[in-house]
Amino acid sequence: MIKSKMLSRVLVTTAVAVSLVGTLNAAPKEKKYIIATASTGGTYYPVGVGIATIASLKLAKKYKMTFSAMTSAGSGENVDMIDKGEVNFAILQGLFGSMAWQGKAKYDGKPRKNLRSVSMLWQNVEQFTVYNKYAKTGNIMDLKNLYGEKFSIGGRNSGSRVSAETIMKALGIDYNKMDLQYLGYTPSSTALQDGKIVGMNTPSGPPTSAVTNAFATIGASKLKVLEFNSDNLKQIQKSWPVWTPYTIKAGTYPGQKADIHTIAQPNLLVVTKDTPVQTVYLLTKTIYENLPFLHSVHKATKAMSLQKAIDGLPMPLHPGAAKYYKEQGIKIPARLIAN
Repeated sequence: MIKSKMLSRVLVTTAVAVSLVGTLNAAPKEKKYIIATASTGGTYYPVGVGIATIASLKLAKKYKMTFSAMTSAGSGENVDMIDKGEVNFAILQGLFGSMAWQGKAKYDGKPRKNLRSVSMLWQNVEQFTVYNKYAKTGNIMDLKNLYGEKFSIGGRNSGSRVSAETIMKALGIDYNKMDLQYLGYTPSSTALQDGKIVGMNTPSGPPTSAVTNAFATIGASKLKVLEFNSDNLKQIQKSWPVWTPYTIKAGTYPGQKADIHTIAQPNLLVVTKDTPVQTVYLLTKTIYENLPFLHSVHKATKAMSLQKAIDGLPMPLHPGAAKYYKEQGIKIPARLIAN
């Protein structure tokens, strides 16, 4: 059950979903599930809203299940809210999910073994956007030029901050020498447009609205999304082999004339292990039977497919999700089978 102090943060998914839920007249057996996302300027939020909307539309009448999306500070807060029973599902970065499950880094000695995977969703693409004057080479190592400057690394309790710190540590970039600002995606974009910061970190599925708005307002000639080369990637993978090469195609952002060569990690939908098997089974089935709807919600979800559903998952599948995948003929490796 959602705590009262959290109710103001639970967002209605769409007017259609509201109308549908309203017709149920608060049936006694109705089950309400909350999906934690991130800030509104990234990809987690619109995709979370899309999943909640289609699940409510398909499952409310027959199964008395409704879903809604909640904004949050991102992966870190999402794990905390699951621990406290404030949400049932959450979208997490692959890196953050791996840390939480294994009990490493922030979760050193305290693994979150109550988590279960539902599906890989799309890739979280690293997008370090800075003013051109600081992009001397255009490579990620240009972040060293931001020492002493204001840089938004992400929310204090966000996966964005953790991934940025992890990447910079691996590359020998001392982020403590920057004047760090802990802003969500939309506030970061606004601050960049207002000249209050010189760069921002917004890992997400392109096109990311925070980056789109910055390019549209400031102009592509004045901004640069820093790139990663193969040596950068190898250095990062020594510590956390969850990233792979990714190309942001030309034209993804206003005025972007050339491809951007960066890196990406998987995002995943997770759930608590005690969530009913039927609930997770029906949600997983609904997601994959309605991918065209999710594609219309955000282009990042076009990367989703049954063939990629279990790729890169850092923790075992919930039995409900595993049941659906087995029905679809997907072979599940032993490491993803929950004990």
